[in-house]
Amino acid sequence: MLLPINQLHPQPRLISQVVTILKNGGVIAYPTDTTYGIGCSIFSKKGLERIYQIKQRDRRKPFSFICTDLSEVSRYTRLTNHAFKIMKRCLPGPYTFVLEASREVPDLLTTKQKTVGIRIPDNPICMAIVRELGVPIVTTSANLSDEDPIGDPLEIERLFGKQLELVIEGGLLMTDVSSVVSLVGDHQVELLREGAGDISWITGGES
Repeated sequence: MLLPINQLHPQPRLISQVVTILKNGGVIAYPTDTTYGIGCSIFSKKGLERIYQIKQRDRRKPFSFICTDLSEVSRYTRLTNHAFKIMKRCLPGPYTFVLEASREVPDLLTTKQKTVGIRIPDNPICMAIVRELGVPIVTTSANLSDEDPIGDPLEIERLFGKQLELVIEGGLLMTDVSSVVSLVGDHQVELLREGAGDISWITGGES
């Protein structure tokens, strides 16, 4: 099902409709500040399994997830003062930050090193969804693994519509991915993937 939602002022009634689907274990496609993502509640094991199947993704590669703010990030990660300062400066924005996971994170979402990827996108729709749901949602680009992301919700509906409960129509988006930055360790900053967003503060040696 394709559901148009206002990109700047998401309608509360429609956000509630989306959240009901997520609370029931559903999987949706939704806009972020880079491209469209596929997600479910991080506590929906069936939803997570379905996303792996939809994307044909290696199960050794865990998904990142979206938090509402740094207070919520601190619940699910070991958020050092160093990491907090960097994330406060960069978020909301097109970055995925890798941090040490806390015990609150389901095992399916952590690496062997017990790390996890965190996003706070600059997109009113997905942030409204996460706020109302009350828990983070999985974020992974709407595509098959190793293929280009899709920025057109109509194309996502055509390719994945039968496998999703809902595709949110939030406008045409770019097909870029977030820059992935590791903040594991007390004073370390490592660029793991260059994507959207300014990375000069990393490559220039600033921390």
